[in-house]
Amino acid sequence: MKFQATAAACARVDWGSERVGVLDPVLAANLRWLSGYRHPRVRRDSVAVELRAAFARPRGLLAGVRAVGDPIAVLPVLFHLIRRRELAVDLEAGLLSAATQVRPVPVVAKEVGGDADASAAVVAG
Repeated sequence: MKFQATAAACARVDWGSERVGVLDPVLAANLRWLSGYRHPRVRRDSVAVELRAAFARPRGLLAGVRAVGDPIAVLPVLFHLIRRRELAVDLEAGLLSAATQVRPVPVVAKEVGGDADASAAVVAG
């Protein structure tokens, strides 16, 4: 069991330990796959712009990728955008595939200059 060491460490200091919930296997597999594309070096801004345009309306993953360019060069950027939630897929519907529907992410408010205090000040007026 993966959590035996944690349970044993907790028991040594008289703490309780409880595992709450397990990820769906499909979700876990998709997240594991996307984790390989989290590093910023994968991002190519010019390709990212084209991918957001290609998926302005929902469409199949591979169709949108091919509309932008060579899948070997474009897929890593797409997976990075999905990982960063700049484009969206249903990670629980099935394993990522050519037919997976990719859609835009609704626009959300962003931190002012990436600074939570500045954002709070703007909101407060």
